[in-house]
Amino acid sequence: MFGTAAEDFYGGAMSEKRNRIIFWFCGLGFMFLAGWEAARAKDRLAQTWQGASGDVGQVSMEPPRVALTFDDGPNSQYTETLLDGLRERKVQATFFLLGENIEGNEALVQRMQEEGHLIGNHTYHHIRISKVSEKEAVEEIESTSNKIYQLTGVYTSFVRPPFGEWKKGLEFHVTMIPVLWTIDSRDWVTQDVGKILDAVLPKVEDGSIILMHDEFAESVEAALRIVDTLQKEGYQFVTADDLLLE
Repeated sequence: MFGTAAEDFYGGAMSEKRNRIIFWFCGLGFMFLAGWEAARAKDRLAQTWQGASGDVGQVSMEPPRVALTFDDGPNSQYTETLLDGLRERKVQATFFLLGENIEGNEALVQRMQEEGHLIGNHTYHHIRISKVSEKEAVEEIESTSNKIYQLTGVYTSFVRPPFGEWKKGLEFHVTMIPVLWTIDSRDWVTQDVGKILDAVLPKVEDGSIILMHDEFAESVEAALRIVDTLQKEGYQFVTADDLLLE
């Protein structure tokens, strides 16, 4: 009886020890497999995060960007209201100025510069530079650039040709960058806030350059509503050069 009991005891003890050893090895195996799978998952995640620069582990979190641009200013009646609204929203925009409209509005031009807006050239008399002589086109642009320089101390590098028409070969005589647009608000045609919003908001995407004017009350109201809407959607407003020179 005692022998049988001892055999049962030692046999049970050995069996328990053997089970513990098996369990321990199994545990090591599971730990190895879990660690291996975790490493594979980490590698897959790193590959997913790999950015265009090739740097593993860097995720592009930059917000989509958009540029608001205004032609034909400065306007003595509406530009100041627009600047007030942009400052309140901490937004910089791009203003393509007519040389003939600068006179009498010098303080507005200086304010644009001081508040971080980009100032560009829109010719002196809003002419179709594609329809005039090369000499006249150069004079239209240079005279406006000179006025801007006198007020800001900066020679602008950007020009928006009226009607989006550039003169072939003019870049050899005017060392400036022509800036067009991707979205035309047609605010100068409709002069209706709702129609302006409908013309712009559905088309906005990362990198959009929006064409507007700061010579109508409706344009100013629509522009600020565009800012409010797109900021809520996560867009960042930048000046046109940020998009063109990136």
